Amino acid sequence: MQVAEHGHQHVQLGHAVGSIVLSHVNDSGFWLANRYLGLSEKQTLQTWTVMETIIGTTGGVVAMIIFSLL
Repeated sequence: MQVAEHGHQHVQLGHAVGSIVLSHVNDSGFWLANRYLGLSEKQTLQTWTVMETIIGTTGGVVAMIIFSLL
């Protein structure tokens, strides 16, 4: 298999992990965490942004590792 055969999958995965970063106020999970944890909007924004950035960055790194192995 050549990497070119999987080009569309790579782009789709890249978009998926990239869309996670800074997806706060439009995300329903943001408001669920806000209400269930009893945090202020400022506190939720601070923690949610850090968490989503870590998830997106980790996903990007894992995707790059997988793509380099193909």
